Amino acid sequence: MTTVERRFPEQRPDALFVPEMATIKGAANLTAQDRLFDIELPGGKNLGHKPGQFVEVSMYGFGEAPISVSSSPAQDGSFELCVRKLGGLTGKLHTLGEGDAVGIRGPFGNGFPMEDFEGTDCLIVAGGIGMAPLRSVVNTILADRDKYGRMMLLYGNRNPDDILFKDELKAWAEDDRNQILVTIDRPAEGWAGNVGVVTTLFEQIALDPSRRVVAAVVGPPVMYRFVYAELTMKHIPDDHIYFSLERRMKCGVGKCGHCQIEGKYVCIDGPVFTGAELGQFRESI
Repeated sequence: MTTVERRFPEQRPDALFVPEMATIKGAANLTAQDRLFDIELPGGKNLGHKPGQFVEVSMYGFGEAPISVSSSPAQDGSFELCVRKLGGLTGKLHTLGEGDAVGIRGPFGNGFPMEDFEGTDCLIVAGGIGMAPLRSVVNTILADRDKYGRMMLLYGNRNPDDILFKDELKAWAEDDRNQILVTIDRPAEGWAGNVGVVTTLFEQIALDPSRRVVAAVVGPPVMYRFVYAELTMKHIPDDHIYFSLERRMKCGVGKCGHCQIEGKYVCIDGPVFTGAELGQFRESI
């Protein structure tokens, strides 16, 4: 992308600032700290998001927080959020279940431009909770599989108990067009897979030099410079690499200034940026 679009919802004139009351259709624990919610907007209308966008989730008395959408836009009638329990609001959300209500604003921000992924081999690098928004990318690819080439997913976690969407990872690996690699940081009892940080998985993939490759990366900021170095060594151009920063976001509409980085607002200029864009502001990673 050569220019950054600002995408704001158009459902209502006040949609930027006033949440809609949505209903939780279902909820399930994925790990001890992560819970997946299936949420329905009033009237069952679609959220209309793109992979990589986020919504603002609120509860009276507990505040509001930006949370990335975890489901594919192809999912009809509801959308999914993977919420990690980190504070007052997210802790309260973990107590909710079917039939409970939450406030929703959005979707906000720039997502991954999936049109740029079509016809390419897709390299997806996830660290920890970064798998939640990247699940939307994966399921977008799988929903129209013939539009895309190989899909390579490199997924790193601290330990086996933190791995998200374990059953889905196994299902994705059954298609020989997909290469699913998972690692944990340190050895753990009962773990027979790869041990090491996510960059250790790069040696297990082989890219076809005759094919265009596009990469999507979401994870903790500490991993970005090392993943970027690996992608550069794989000769993937900066404008084919997409990072989601999701850094210090608060209001979602560029008003509070919490997420500003050298004149850019992560919530409206991002959270997805190309490697070429990030090169223009040093503080980004």
